[in-house]
Amino acid sequence: MKAVVLAGGYATRMWPITKHRPKMFLPIGDATVIDRIFAELEDDDRIDEVYVSTNERFAPEFESHLADSEFEKPTLSVEETTEEDDKFGVVGALAQLIDREDVDDDLLVVAGDNLMSFDLSAFVDDFFEREAPTLAAYDVGSREKATSYGLVELEGDRVVDFQEKPDDPNSTLVSIACYAFPQGLLSLFDTYLEGDNNPDEPGWFVQWLQDREPTYAFTFEGAWFDIGTPESYLEAVAWHLEGESLVAESATLEDATIGENVHVMDDATLVETDLDHAVIFPEATVERGTVRRSIIDEGTRIEELDLAGALIGAHTTITNGSDD
Repeated sequence: MKAVVLAGGYATRMWPITKHRPKMFLPIGDATVIDRIFAELEDDDRIDEVYVSTNERFAPEFESHLADSEFEKPTLSVEETTEEDDKFGVVGALAQLIDREDVDDDLLVVAGDNLMSFDLSAFVDDFFEREAPTLAAYDVGSREKATSYGLVELEGDRVVDFQEKPDDPNSTLVSIACYAFPQGLLSLFDTYLEGDNNPDEPGWFVQWLQDREPTYAFTFEGAWFDIGTPESYLEAVAWHLEGESLVAESATLEDATIGENVHVMDDATLVETDLDHAVIFPEATVERGTVRRSIIDEGTRIEELDLAGALIGAHTTITNGSDD
């Protein structure tokens, strides 16, 4: 079995934090989002190759990351785009990768910004029991949230209807961008695209596919985070920390109060500052302020400010309301 980790997005909703950093490299505790996926794929002997599908802009970052990592399976597969408007769409990029890498095997596809509480090996087990298209499905518990995803309707475990981003969802069970496809059906990606169908979201392909081939769902409970916004990232950090905080040994704290779900990274400096539900990147300095539900990128200096819901880019200086 081959695996594809989708890492080609530009994460514009998280700029400036992700303008020059793939969102998959955002830390959740001591590991990045994508490294958690790599670790599971590395441990599953049924998967012999892992393709990391990214764009030309972020290819150098991924090359460096993979060269420095402990993982042996991942290799880079680069789509020829450098900005959001050039994207082929997920389905288009997958079809190109299958052709480019000459993939002729069962295929696992997982989004590199997915944080899931289930083991990918359990999902693969479920797929091999049927050898049929399989997707992972999760109850988001909110009809409003369900409008942002592919809505799944089941009879038992079989998908009998699929609606991509419905305006008026009739349930809250959604697909979470984790799929498995048998080798014999990979040619259907080209068939789908030749029919002038939507290339952007894999859900449109699944909606088309389930009318033609028996398709099944692996449903799970627990937690799932689609890390595409500052809010979802902070929620994922909070889920991992479980109310605790993680402070690097090299960080400097002087009269600082660390509340719940705070991650302070290497060589950050906090002076007379209160923090709660916040992420402070390396070498950032915050003095005489409060930081709530905010992300402060590396090398930034903040003085005498109360921040709530803020997203501050790297190497920024903000003092007394002035921005340099």
